[in-house]
Amino acid sequence: MPVDERATAPPSLRQRRRAAATREIVDAAELHITEHGPAALSLRAVARSLGMTVQALYHYFPSRDALVTELIVEAYDDLAAAVQTALDTVADDTDLPRLVVAAEGYRRWAVAHPERFQLLYGTPLRDYAAPVEGPTTQAMRRMSAIFQHELFGGFTAEQLAAADTPALSSPLRAHLAHLSPDDPGALPPPATALLLSAWGHMHGLVVLEVFGHTSFIGDHQAEIFRMGMRTMLTDIHSRIPAHVSR
Repeated sequence: MPVDERATAPPSLRQRRRAAATREIVDAAELHITEHGPAALSLRAVARSLGMTVQALYHYFPSRDALVTELIVEAYDDLAAAVQTALDTVADDTDLPRLVVAAEGYRRWAVAHPERFQLLYGTPLRDYAAPVEGPTTQAMRRMSAIFQHELFGGFTAEQLAAADTPALSSPLRAHLAHLSPDDPGALPPPATALLLSAWGHMHGLVVLEVFGHTSFIGDHQAEIFRMGMRTMLTDIHSRIPAHVSR
C-alpha cells in the first residue's frame, strides 16, 4: 500500500473500539467528579460504574495520574472553547470590549461547571503531579493566548515595553524576560506583569463566586463581574502609551 494511502486509511475496528472505550472512561470520570468532587476521584469507582475491573481500566489509562491528566486537558480545552465561542458569537453592535466578552465566557463556564473548575483551580489533588511541559501545560497556554490577544492585540511591542507599571526589580524583570526566551511573540516584562495582574483579578472574582464567597450579592454577581472587568481593562490600557518615541 502506498504511503499516502496508509496515512489516510480509516481507523481499524480495534482502534475504534479502544477510542470508544477511552471516551466512556473519561465521561464516567467526569460524571464522578461532578457528583462527588475532584478529591473523591477513584479509579475503582469509575471502573465499577462501567461494569469493568480496575485491571481492565489500566489497559486504557496506566495510572490514576494519566486519567487525571486527560481530565484536566479536556477541562482546559472546554473552557477555552467556551471563551472562544463567546468571542465568535458576540453581537456586532455590542459596546463590550472583547476582553470583557472573553472574561464573561470564562465566568459562565466556571459557574456552570464548578466541579471541573475546581479540578483546574481548586485544592491540588493529593499525590498528583502534572507532566512537566506536558499536555496540561500546553492546554493552559492555548487558553491564556486568547486572553493575551484580546488584552494587548492592538499594541506594538514597543508600546507594551513602555507600559507604566510600578518599577520591577531586576530579578523579577530578568525572570519575566526568560519565561519564553524562544518565543518571538513573547511579551516584554511590563506587559507580562500586567497580564498576570489582570489574570489574578479576573480569576479571583470567578473563584470567589464559584466557591460561594459572593453569594450575598445574589443575582447581581454578573453585573459586579462586568464592572470589575471594564474597570480593570480601562486601567491597564491607560498605562500603555499611545505613541513611543524612537
